[in-house]
Amino acid sequence: MSQRNHSFADFPRISAWPVYAGCAWALLYAVLIRFYQAAGGTIGLPGTIHDPDAFRQASYNAGVAITVCAFILLALANPGRRALFPRIPWIGRRRVQRFALLAPTLFFSCILLAHGVAGMLRNVLFLTGSISIDLPLFDTVNLRLFSLWDLLVYELWFLIMGVLSGLAAAHYAQSSGVSPSAIRVGALLYSLVSLLASALLLYAVLA
Repeated sequence: MSQRNHSFADFPRISAWPVYAGCAWALLYAVLIRFYQAAGGTIGLPGTIHDPDAFRQASYNAGVAITVCAFILLALANPGRRALFPRIPWIGRRRVQRFALLAPTLFFSCILLAHGVAGMLRNVLFLTGSISIDLPLFDTVNLRLFSLWDLLVYELWFLIMGVLSGLAAAHYAQSSGVSPSAIRVGALLYSLVSLLASALLLYAVLA
């Protein structure tokens, strides 16, 4: 039993699956949601957009940003690499520092989790009739249908993406030699900050 528990605790260190799963999950959302809507797709938009051109541009920008982040996430798969882009002059010769990858990954993982948790709770409260919501993005909209889509697609993606990127950071930390005690303390602080961020974001949304 103790050997099994030890193996489970070390799983992120001996496997890079969260890195590749996170990259695939991000690309899936970028292509099937953001780039699709940027091209004029209307699935998931149960209403009339107030400014379609601005919305399509925003969707395209979001898709590009998510795609870039997806490939940057792959850097966490191999902590032994001395450089991210070894063939690029100047930049490629610089050694990758652990903090330079871990800090932004954990920060955005926290934001993703908070977004997902707060958004899902808001939609549940709306669907149960506890609160009302306003969507200035639309001129006309089926609020209930949009809330269901937001709950089951958008916010679910944020939640899963936050979990995967957090696990990817744990894999990188363990594989790059961060001490187990530091990882435990970091995981505790990360969990507390994520919960606090979720509560603050939910409060801001409901206020």
